[in-house]
Amino acid sequence: MAQGRAVLSFAGALRTGILAAVLAIALAGCATHPLMPTPVLYTGTNPRPLFVGLPVDERRPQLDVLYITDRAAEGAGDALHYTAERSRSMAFGSARVEFGADVGWDLLARESSTAERTTPLELTLKPTTEIGRFPAIPYEVAVGPDGVTRLPATVAAYEKAKQQLQAEIARRLAVARRKEVVLFVHGYHASFESAALTMGELCHFLGRDFVCGIFSWPAGGQRGADFGYDVDRESSEYAAEDLVKTIRIIAGTPGLQRIHLLAHSRGSDTLATALAELSAEAYMLRSSPTGEFHIGNVILIAPDIDGDVALTKIFKVFSDPDLPFGGRPDPGAVIPPSPGFNVTLYVSPDDKALEAASNLFGSIARLGRIDPTMLTPAQIEEIAKLRVVDIIQVSGTSDFFGHSYFTSSPRASADIIALLRYGLRPNEPGRPLEHIAGAFWRVPAQR
Repeated sequence: MAQGRAVLSFAGALRTGILAAVLAIALAGCATHPLMPTPVLYTGTNPRPLFVGLPVDERRPQLDVLYITDRAAEGAGDALHYTAERSRSMAFGSARVEFGADVGWDLLARESSTAERTTPLELTLKPTTEIGRFPAIPYEVAVGPDGVTRLPATVAAYEKAKQQLQAEIARRLAVARRKEVVLFVHGYHASFESAALTMGELCHFLGRDFVCGIFSWPAGGQRGADFGYDVDRESSEYAAEDLVKTIRIIAGTPGLQRIHLLAHSRGSDTLATALAELSAEAYMLRSSPTGEFHIGNVILIAPDIDGDVALTKIFKVFSDPDLPFGGRPDPGAVIPPSPGFNVTLYVSPDDKALEAASNLFGSIARLGRIDPTMLTPAQIEEIAKLRVVDIIQVSGTSDFFGHSYFTSSPRASADIIALLRYGLRPNEPGRPLEHIAGAFWRVPAQR
């Protein structure tokens, strides 16, 4: 009997190791990669123009991405890079993405607007420039007879870093055609470099209209028996408070009209946690996420989060009648409207990485694999009644594990661009989707 239990234990450990290895491979990012396929709305018989009125000084094969990170830094100058280790001090700066080797703008623009490229376009990350850094947490305090207070020097250092970051964002907004920020939060096992390259190519296909940035948390750890998945999960939780601060600071930048938030895979949990806290803050101020923080679109792509956990975070305010509304609880409070606010989930039944995550954690379903058949008609109706949630299903696989379809599928990426750049609702002209039920839609398959 003991030998049988040992065999079962070994088999279980082996299975867990295999699943974790699949996750590590499936969710990993690379320091260089080819430019993503051209989204279908820029190709075909009636394509939309990709670059319209782009200033001459912006027509170059480089793109500057803003970054905020709580990764540990190594090196200095041109050798500066950010590791998978955690830093207690949040930093920010500029990451420059290069499109192709010795490629001119005219060639890049032409190859970016065709479905079949004749010139390889490899993305690389050039030297990264750190502009500023916040004080390390926990902030120093003084204990006196009247209580605890933050040290003035630490508060001053925080304010200086905050002003530096807002000045950098304001500088970018001043030259951007859209006075809006698109902030990307990457997933498990992704490097700083791969996150910057992914945001660079998305920003490129958004017409270079927005101020584009990344919030890069300490993913890519290798410790533990599961290829770093557990340490990455805890690092994503660690980073949530820094993301809260980041969104607040961006929202308070003069000249900002809107901030759009995108998260992929494990980064969706970090973003959901931050938004739950910010939503509660707005509620306590008798405001809304849009009114208080200028939040527009929230896009969760292949979210690697337990479905029930996601519900507790997304609906935190609605599910807590004792949460103070202003100075005291008001269960009958009418939450102010949030014009322009929308939550979009991109899900896929063919996502093998999330299937492995479900098996690894024993979840009934990861949010990124949710399907209307998993819900009752009443639940589907309740989601639709909110009028701010859309669930877009992407079927088939355009990459090996079916997890990175937001860049590998020209139809999925086109839908994200139609939403962000053109503000189109599901199935409006220019954003063709097939209706499934309630708030559930499907990206049409390649014909």
